[in-house]
Amino acid sequence: MKGAKSKAEAKDSKLSVKKGAVKKSTKKDKDPNMPKRPPSAFFVFMEEFREQYKEKHPGNKSVAIVAKAGGAKWKSMTEADKAPYVAKADKRKTDYEKNMEAYNKKLAQGTNAAEDDGSEVDEEDGSGEEEEDD
Repeated sequence: MKGAKSKAEAKDSKLSVKKGAVKKSTKKDKDPNMPKRPPSAFFVFMEEFREQYKEKHPGNKSVAIVAKAGGAKWKSMTEADKAPYVAKADKRKTDYEKNMEAYNKKLAQGTNAAEDDGSEVDEEDGSGEEEEDD
């Protein structure tokens, strides 16, 4: 019974650690020039649905009600009804991928000098330093 603690003691020690501990932010700051991720087919549908819903229900100010109505309609739609939204989402995704390639190239050109200094390398795309060892 050396290491056994009562539940109250364990709870108090956990609380004191949480209160006294200062968390350091491990997230990197987002680059404002980075392209935004494209919306899914559902969110493309919701953009259009919100406008239609507001026209029919001008007195409604609740976001939750609009979201619930949109979700219910999306669930009830067939795949054929969803097809135009899926196509729009795919088009936005391909545009995003092109923009990300251009962004990553620009970022790689800017970090070539920084890599020589031993700075961190952005390895999101998996292209790392292996290509430069030729």
